[in-house]
Amino acid sequence: MLHLIPTYIKDGREYMRIWPMEKQLYSLFPECRIISATKFGIQVMPPIAIMVVALQLHYLGMDFLPQALSVGIFFFSLPLQGLFWLGNRANQPLPPHMLAWYHDIYNKMQRQGCALEAITPKPKFKELAKLLRTAFKELDRAFTKNLF
Repeated sequence: MLHLIPTYIKDGREYMRIWPMEKQLYSLFPECRIISATKFGIQVMPPIAIMVVALQLHYLGMDFLPQALSVGIFFFSLPLQGLFWLGNRANQPLPPHMLAWYHDIYNKMQRQGCALEAITPKPKFKELAKLLRTAFKELDRAFTKNLF
């Protein structure tokens, strides 16, 4: 399992990059909230981790170095946990109810003449993200409004 962690984090970064952050998707998928929190954590948590360690060492002294480092590592790891979750989610196969929705969107987009990748027999959330990104990028708002 430990050898999969870097792969999941890499997949999470890729999934975060391709997931469309559209207001219609916020109520349907947790990805939008996880991505927002992870992006915020990537910016904010490293400075907070350094500040917490420095403050603990300043006020409590070097005797509390292990505790200060533990708290710092915890804050530093929060964005990594978001990336890990996203990487795991990207590689999960779509559940049956979402699979039908995926095929429906794919067929509607094909009828509209969109250039799509070949459909995979067992699509994952990563393929759904690519399809949704293409739908929001290439189709007009009236058509995408009917999809959601």
